Amino acid sequence: MADDASDILEALIGGDSLSVPEYEALLVGRTEALQARAAEAANELRLRYFGNRIYIRGLIEFTNYCRNDCMYCGIRRSNPNVERYRLTPEQIYECCEFGYGLGFRTFVLQGGEDGWFNDDRLVEIVREIKSRYPDCAVTLSVGERSRESYSRLRSAGADRYLLRHETANDWHYSQLHPSGQRLATRLRCLKDLKELGFQTGCGFMVGSPYQTLGHLAEDLTLIRSFCPAMVGLGPFIPHCDTPFRDLPCADIELTLFLLSLVRLTLPKVLLPATTALATVDPKGRIRGILSGANVVMPNLSPFDIRKKYLLYNNKAGTGTESAEGIRQLSEELGSIGCEIVVDRGDALR
Repeated sequence: MADDASDILEALIGGDSLSVPEYEALLVGRTEALQARAAEAANELRLRYFGNRIYIRGLIEFTNYCRNDCMYCGIRRSNPNVERYRLTPEQIYECCEFGYGLGFRTFVLQGGEDGWFNDDRLVEIVREIKSRYPDCAVTLSVGERSRESYSRLRSAGADRYLLRHETANDWHYSQLHPSGQRLATRLRCLKDLKELGFQTGCGFMVGSPYQTLGHLAEDLTLIRSFCPAMVGLGPFIPHCDTPFRDLPCADIELTLFLLSLVRLTLPKVLLPATTALATVDPKGRIRGILSGANVVMPNLSPFDIRKKYLLYNNKAGTGTESAEGIRQLSEELGSIGCEIVVDRGDALR
């Protein structure tokens, strides 16, 4: 299988489109040598299209209220132990002001599906940020909404939207979410976002409960066919107040391998090295970059609420995972020949 996997990997590196069985064979046949070859080739592609430039996004976690009850998520509706909060619009603008001074030119507004932040309120916030910082991009990550809602947010000036599909397999999706949540709805939202002109991001968890390597192969083929501007993927990490509390963390090596495969599948994609990677491994960010990632998303949220937005246990929130650690992050990236750039970091066409 390893020899077959090696041939398949070289075909992918050469630009071939792989089938679900071929991606699965790559994952089944993964060895240390195969993973190293994938990372080497992915890193070469990152350098070819982006050079040594690493884009930073300022993450603002502005609400932890959520109407959904996803089985894996620490801010799920039925968790009684969450201390709920909402940032005021002025607090959001203060986060942007702080981030702008540090060199951030993209702000990512992320939150649960909170009905208080209706279209009128979100539109006003997006307009105000774009008015104050016209040279910046605004990314939203606020879940499933109607096409009309997405259209209003796009017209207000929102540039990008991140909505992880979580898994491309219907059965697997049903194991991770209550019956009212459907993969078809998630995919419809992604289609709407792309058609409306958002730089659209999808993505998935690695090592989530009930996941097989075949499911991950389906994720890779979905990503190839959808061709998103961004892909967010990270390891599953359990949260103590969810039904999955006693299940193990994902394998970071498999996560890094998948980062490389995503880069090889979509050479120009914007690919974050996520906070979850840094939570599992202190060197997770750097290892992610060396596996093909080219984006990091330090946290701009106010200090007093960072421990309230816990999607999983032991979330990294200080050091290089925080905006305040930008100098330390810059030094770490410099040690591998990379540099943070003051740039919106838009998707390549």
